[in-house]
Amino acid sequence: MNHREFYSELGKFLYAVIDNDGIVSKSEKDRLKSIVKKQLVPLEHHVDSYGTNIAFYAEMEFEVLEDSLPDIEVTFASFMEFIEEHQLEFDDTMKKVSLIISKELSNVYLGTSKRERVLIDQLTKRLNKIKIKKRTQKIKNEN
Repeated sequence: MNHREFYSELGKFLYAVIDNDGIVSKSEKDRLKSIVKKQLVPLEHHVDSYGTNIAFYAEMEFEVLEDSLPDIEVTFASFMEFIEEHQLEFDDTMKKVSLIISKELSNVYLGTSKRERVLIDQLTKRLNKIKIKKRTQKIKNEN
């Protein structure tokens, strides 16, 4: 899996969650930057050709989207398609990162809204399906 692409897609999902209410607050952007720097960068060891830790691509993608104001359904769908295409490569860390960060960011500005909860719940269900498919694939491979 291309880890850089994962972080770019994660940035799309985080944009969908944060902008779900039509407002991207300064506190949400600050929290995203803090999460990337303090939580994602220490977990990620890959760097791009400039030596930049690829976890920063989540933040960069978010900023690009904030400037271009895409439809949040499109950004959400993009992340879900990425998961579908790479489901067998999604490890537990990627799953935890996706869920924990989205929950944390959704709670920054006035708490988690119903619309944000729907997106996070859809992600949770999708990630849980991966576990089932991985177990099924493992059993098939063993036989």
